[in-house]
Amino acid sequence: MTEETMLTARENEEEAAAPDCREMHGAARVDKDADSRRALFLEGFHDGIPIALGYFVVSFTLGIAAKAAGLSPFQGFLASFFNNASAGEYAAFTLIAAKASYLELAVMTLVANARYMLMSCVVSQKFAPGTPLYHRLLVGFDITDEIFGITIARPGRLAPFYNYGAMSVALPGWAVGTALGVIAGNLLSLRLVSALSVALFGMFLWVIIPAARASRVVCGLVAASFLLSFAAGSLPLLSGLSSGTRTILLTVAIAACGAYFFPVREAAETAASEPSAPASQPPEAECTDTAGSLPANASSAAAQASATHEEAND
Repeated sequence: MTEETMLTARENEEEAAAPDCREMHGAARVDKDADSRRALFLEGFHDGIPIALGYFVVSFTLGIAAKAAGLSPFQGFLASFFNNASAGEYAAFTLIAAKASYLELAVMTLVANARYMLMSCVVSQKFAPGTPLYHRLLVGFDITDEIFGITIARPGRLAPFYNYGAMSVALPGWAVGTALGVIAGNLLSLRLVSALSVALFGMFLWVIIPAARASRVVCGLVAASFLLSFAAGSLPLLSGLSSGTRTILLTVAIAACGAYFFPVREAAETAASEPSAPASQPPEAECTDTAGSLPANASSAAAQASATHEEAND
């Protein structure tokens, strides 16, 4: 065996014994993504705890209505789990008690929950481009007033795992409260349960006060929404509409006025908030340079795919 052959064999052994740098960084990236998803889920779970407590109290009255309609605790649990909307469920239970048809039940539920379509349109704008359809469907499954509030209050792109964390604690709180309300029946007075529901109003204040303090425009629009909502409930034409319909009309009108008179320069804010590129070379680039086995176009494609994936997670 010549000296050149021995040298080549030694290099092959060293290359086989050395770990694949691309595999190492690929595994590190997967672990980083898993840690990010776990952190977002826990953050959403934390923010969803006060929502779940408010839901648990309020859904007691919903359970009493379900009992009056003849539903069992398990049926009340399923109804609240798959239709997390108080106004829609109250309307549905009232129609069930009146022995209405399925068509009447479907139409009434659609009208009572129409405002969630508007909320879904707003939330859909916060998804990063390329977000899978199943993430959009799962997040849209539990768009409620409260979860919508904490979602919109978060800056940047929508992270689905944050919503999953909030949903995982809020949705069972609503469904379990309804089932217990069916069991409790009339053991608790309606005045006591209504008094406990003030927790939801406190949670709404927690959502809107930080944004109102940070922006005078938002503060003015919030104040205008309170005044106009009170006026709409007293005016002859608007008072006859359902609360959900009034909410849709006021939301569209106030949001349109705010967007027209006080537009947000999103492009300038995005450019100002983007961090500058680091001077040092990332570990992936160092690894690629050391291995010397990836062509230039493959490296740029991998970097672009990684950046797109990180933006989708954010």
